[in-house]
Amino acid sequence: MTRGYFGVGIYHTKDGINVGTLWRSAANFGAAFVFTIGKRYKRQSSDTMKTPRHTPLFHYKDFDAFQATRPHDCQLVSIENQDSTGQVPGFYHPERAIYLLGAEDHGVPKPIRQESQHVIEIPCESGCFNVAVAGSIVMYDRMRQGWLR
Repeated sequence: MTRGYFGVGIYHTKDGINVGTLWRSAANFGAAFVFTIGKRYKRQSSDTMKTPRHTPLFHYKDFDAFQATRPHDCQLVSIENQDSTGQVPGFYHPERAIYLLGAEDHGVPKPIRQESQHVIEIPCESGCFNVAVAGSIVMYDRMRQGWLR
């Protein structure tokens, strides 16, 4: 039996398509749940896997509502390309983790990064990754370390 679990979500997503793509990847990588903070998700026609049947999606009005229901002893890992304390290559994923991504234009706000147990970045040549792509890379790295359930 594999131990642990993880969830992944987006803070103030800019585009619902990103949530749909992240949700599909999350189902494929074994996420326990997906969530949005601050902006609701509308079902996308591109969801051909009927993902809601396999991986739940939660909506939180704001970060405080998210924090109030965050699972006990589950580390918050912000994925951000500023103020990071580490990079995805070399990061040891916690047994219980919640990965939080920000929209491409604003990222994860500094006060939230300060409340995170980890802030990691994905190294790249220039710019930043699409939020769904970034989440997929992090989930793949978690799976690569043997955390697939």
